[in-house]
Order: sequence, then C-alpha cells, then structure tokens
Amino acid sequence: MARTTQIKTTFTAGEVSSDLLGRGDLRAYENGALKLRNVFIQPTGGVKRRSGLRYLDQVAGMGRLIAFEFNTEQTYLLVVTDLQTAIYADGVLQTTLSTPWEEADIANLAWTQSADTLLLVHPDYSPKKITRSGLGVWSVVDWEFYETDLGRKTQPMYKFAEAVVTITPSATTGSISLTASAAVFETGHENTRLRVGDREVLITLVNSPTVVTATVIETLVSASPTVDWEEQAFSVVRGYPHTVAFHQDRLVIGGSRDLPNRLWFSQSGDLFNFDLGTGLDAEAIEFGIFSDQVNAIRGIFSGRHLQVFTSGAEWMVTGDPLTPSTVQIKRQTRVGSMVSRYIAPLDVDGATLFVARNGQELREFVYTDVEAAYQSTDLALLSKHIITTPVDQDFDQRRRLLFLVREDGKFATLTVYRAEAVAAWTLHETQGAVKSVSVAGDDVYFLIDRGGAYYIEVIDDALSLDSALTGEAITPTETWSGLSHLNGRAVSVVANGRVQDDAAVSAGEIILVQAFSDVQVGLSYTHIIEPLPPANVSGVGSARAVRLTELVFRLSATSALQVDVGRGLQDVSLRQLGEDEILDAPLPAVSGDIRVGAFGWVYDLAQPLWRVEQSLPLPFALLSVQTDIVANS
Repeated sequence: MARTTQIKTTFTAGEVSSDLLGRGDLRAYENGALKLRNVFIQPTGGVKRRSGLRYLDQVAGMGRLIAFEFNTEQTYLLVVTDLQTAIYADGVLQTTLSTPWEEADIANLAWTQSADTLLLVHPDYSPKKITRSGLGVWSVVDWEFYETDLGRKTQPMYKFAEAVVTITPSATTGSISLTASAAVFETGHENTRLRVGDREVLITLVNSPTVVTATVIETLVSASPTVDWEEQAFSVVRGYPHTVAFHQDRLVIGGSRDLPNRLWFSQSGDLFNFDLGTGLDAEAIEFGIFSDQVNAIRGIFSGRHLQVFTSGAEWMVTGDPLTPSTVQIKRQTRVGSMVSRYIAPLDVDGATLFVARNGQELREFVYTDVEAAYQSTDLALLSKHIITTPVDQDFDQRRRLLFLVREDGKFATLTVYRAEAVAAWTLHETQGAVKSVSVAGDDVYFLIDRGGAYYIEVIDDALSLDSALTGEAITPTETWSGLSHLNGRAVSVVANGRVQDDAAVSAGEIILVQAFSDVQVGLSYTHIIEPLPPANVSGVGSARAVRLTELVFRLSATSALQVDVGRGLQDVSLRQLGEDEILDAPLPAVSGDIRVGAFGWVYDLAQPLWRVEQSLPLPFALLSVQTDIVANS
C-alpha cells in the first residue's frame, strides 16, 4: 500500500466541468473543484461562504437594474420596470419616473452615461435622456438633435427606398405635396422629416403610399423629380438605435431596427449634431459594416479603440484622432454577441468581457501588441456547465468578482485577476430567481423574484442569509417585526451570534422562544465544496481503491464546519482553535488548522473523497486542505 500526502492550496481554477475527470495532467485539475456552490473564490486562492443579501425594498415587477454614478460619493440605482423607473440612493427610494418601456421590451434596453445624464435607447422606442439636475431632482425627456438657424435638425438621414425612386415636389416653398414614384410612405411618417435635394421638409399628412403633404423648412432647389432625397434614420416607421456610447468626444450610435449594421458618430464636441457637412475633421461620420456574414450591431464599447460587437463578429474602429478621413474599421474575431437581449460589454483590467452569441461562453476581447490586433478568449472553456443563457452581468472591482445572472434564476461569479491569470467560476442559488444585477459604487444589487414578488437586495458581507434584515433592541425581546416581505416563509435566525431554530413569519413578525437583543433573520442557503478526485498522486493513478486517513483544513475566521468524509455530514468542533465557548455568547470566528479523521475504502475513484456542505448561517473560509491518502493496488 502506498501512502501519500496532497496539499491543495488554491481553488483559482474554480468549479470545472466533469469532462475534466480524466485530465489530471492539467493545471486546472490541480487548482479546480468538482463543485463550488454559494462560495466566493478569493484572488489569493481560498474560498469563503458567499455574503448574504440584505433586503431593501419591493418594486413594481420584473425589470432591469442600471447603475448611475455621478461621482464616487453620489451613486444611484435605477430600477426600470413596466412603464416606470424607480431611483434609489443608498438603498432608499428617491423618486419614481414615468418611462415608456413595457416589461417585455426592457431586455433590449441599452444605455450609456455622461456626467449627470443617462442616455437610453431601444430599437422600438424613441431615445430618452434621464437627467439629474440637482440633488434628488430627476427628469426624463426625448433626445433633441441640434437645430440650425434655418430650422434643419442635424440628425442622421438615410434613403430607405430603392435608389431609382424619385420624389416630385408640387412647389419649392410653403405647404406642398410630395409625390413618390413608388409606394414608400406609411401612416407613421407623419411628423418626420425628409431632405429633398439636401433641403429639409416636415411631413404633416400621409395622403397615400405615394403622396404626402409637407411643410417646407428650407426652400427647395427645384420642383422637378429627383432621386436625391432621404428621410430621418430614426422614426416610428424605421425604428430607433440599438446601442450607444461615447468615444473620443463623440456620441456613437450603433445600429438601429431597420439599419442594424450602421454606425453614426456625432460631430466632435457637439454630441447631438450628426451633420456630415463636407467631411472636415470635426464633422460627423457615418458608415455601414459590410462583410461576408451578418453584422447586426449588438454592443459598442469605448476602450483603446472603439470596439463594435455584432451578431457575427467583433470589430475595431481606429483613427487617432477619429475623423472622416482617418476612420477605419477592421474585423478582429468571428464569435458574435447575443441577439435575444442586450448584455453590456464590461471592462476588466483592460480587457472587454462580452457574452457570446451561443449563450455558452463569456469571451475576453483584448488587444495584443505582438499581433497589433484583438483576440477573443473563452473564459468559460473549463466551466461550460455554469454559463447557460446569461441575461445580465456586471463587475465588482472591490471584490474582483464578475456577477453573471442566468436565465434559470441562478447567478454565477467569476473571480478575475488578470495579472495573476486567475479566472475561477462558482455557481450560486437562492430561494427565488435572480433577474438582474448591477454594481453601483461599492455595492452589488440584485433584482430577485421571490414567489412572484420582486425585491431589491444588496450584498452585505456582515450577513449569512438572503433577503435578510437585522434588528437590535435595548431591552431583549422575543417578538421581532418588520418582516412582511417574508410573510408565510420559514426563516433562519441568528440571535446574539448563535443559530436558533427556524421560525415562521406571520403578519410580518416572528416570535422566538426566548428574548434576544440582536437578531439576523432571512432565508437560508447552503454552501458546498467538493474537490476533484485525486489524480497524478504517487500510487493513486493505478490504485483499485483508496482510503482517506486524515484531512487538515486550514480555516480563517470560521464559526462552523460540516464535513462528509464518507459517513454523512458531521459537525466538526472548532473549540480547539478558540477559547472555551461561553453559553449564550456569540460563536467565535476562529482561524488555524483543524484535523478530521476518516475511515473506509473508496472503490469508485471518480468520486471526491470529501465534501463540505453547510447551511448554518455562520462565517466560513477555507484557505487550504491537506489530504493523507492510502492507495491499494
């Protein structure tokens, strides 16, 4: 029999796919785990029970969370739901605005922010601006393109009709009729603008598919038929922008409903002026993306270059500075972005992370100086089972965690630390379905559906329960109220630092068996750590059976440990690591090594030798594990 000791000092490969069970030669096998549930992986390699979620408020319904950060001290959370947007500061509702987006359409809402203005676009709605004009003063208005002294609006224009279709004006001034040589007009064209011979008119009445009545804004050059005409690019008939960003002091619009592969750049320093002029350096830019595959624009991101994410490929737009004569666009990779909804690309340490079109990959789009081009690496290659149909994502710089919400209501976290090549996935579950995530300042907010009620909850490192609230009383009491959001649920309770029996919430309150001065009340969740089966260890690779003799867990600030070494879950006493427990005092959070003995042979070598599983709402952090193994060949 061969004896061996194996020390696992890091989990920086995260939870890996079971497809790797035969690949003990990979570094990811050594640094990964078979299952990591409801734990955060530290950039240094250890794992800890994930933080709990503090309940903030109930909102109108299904929607989306958007962060609004004016500066480091003034951050807000926008909750966009059916026909309204609620604005929160520090978890407190400030105001509610009437907004046009219906619940079914919110998934394709895109946005960008500059100072105190948030620009929001959707292909089926006219673009909006939400503006903070003072502390607690908010407004929502339509975009207004710059208007010249002659009344011309400097908005993007385009000829949607065939090139040979002509327009014939009845006169050059006043109220006139315009007759098209083909059926090009619809009822929705009323109140939209045309340019005939580069002179602007406003349609006031659609008489038929070929004839409209219009008011001349700029005197027409001629009343003769002409093919030189175009209409505003964004309208009820033609749809509105898909996505928007700021780049090199220009407002950039990426695609629209009827022009999905087109880019528009405003004039430099004049964000709502899209007049192409004569092509001078500061004037607007416009072009389409044409290639051998579909290029509907799904996202744009201002980084080292303007990055354009389409349904079929990724592109970079160059020009230093960006001018009509220097602009170039080059395809970089052929992955494609998700088309069913808008998921904003994110910057993480200089790389842009985007969800691939297949909904099974999170790609890292990064520029390499060696090739002078961008590469696209799949960060979920070893953890494909975790990335299934994402619906939202955001990055928490403080914790080095990317939060990714899945369609099934679970959420995943990716611990990212590019300088140390750390990219580790874990999966999380809660008693409900997470719908959206947003990081505002140092806070991570979730929109969660709990039994048909939609809650805003925020990660709180001091909690070990979800949808939780805490309370304090000068005089100890058995009755705790203010829990109406948990009515009818069984909740876990930590009172005076110790776990109590579960309680039922009725009429917004719980009654405990004895009086306490402080409590934490919320929904429980279970964290799980399962290692991969041992491999490439002397004597184990060819063994018919192995026996785990001892585990040594190195813990940090841990109050409870439950381990299964083949005989079911057992509570492990931590008293040896701390002082003697004092009755009714909070359990100590101890650090150090704890030894756990094990017995019995394991004949299925594809199974892990131990498992940590714990629903107790107490702190837990694991730094490393030493396993002593006997192999029998």
